[in-house]
Amino acid sequence: MSLVLVVHAASTLFLTGVIWTIQLVHYPLFPRVGPAGFTAAMADHSRRITAVIVAPWALQGLTTAALLAQPPARVPVGLIWAAAVLALLPVAVTIAASVPAHRALGGGFDASVHARLLATNWLRTVAWTAHAAVASSMLLRASPL
Repeated sequence: MSLVLVVHAASTLFLTGVIWTIQLVHYPLFPRVGPAGFTAAMADHSRRITAVIVAPWALQGLTTAALLAQPPARVPVGLIWAAAVLALLPVAVTIAASVPAHRALGGGFDASVHARLLATNWLRTVAWTAHAAVASSMLLRASPL
């Protein structure tokens, strides 16, 4: 089995777990922080979550490109392209919606910005979850069993 495929699946599954934790745990707790500590909490969240996701997200991107360049045996190219599209969706949503929302919340809690962050983050959550299913399917297809 391809090491690239295994690393791709592992990074995708890791990121899927992280995004569900953010969606169901971290983001819903933002309103409970309170005004006095909100700006510091946002800065801490951004710094800490970046440290958690930067390496696996980079690995996911690099391995997606590598899989497109050299598809593993028994893995349909269509699945690899599906993985590539699903890898790009969270990037696009992050750039277009999440980063601007985090910047706005960095100045203080705003309920409408928070609601927009929660809503648009579902796009990343669904994309990573679908990507996890595709990556798992690719692993199964590449398996010699």
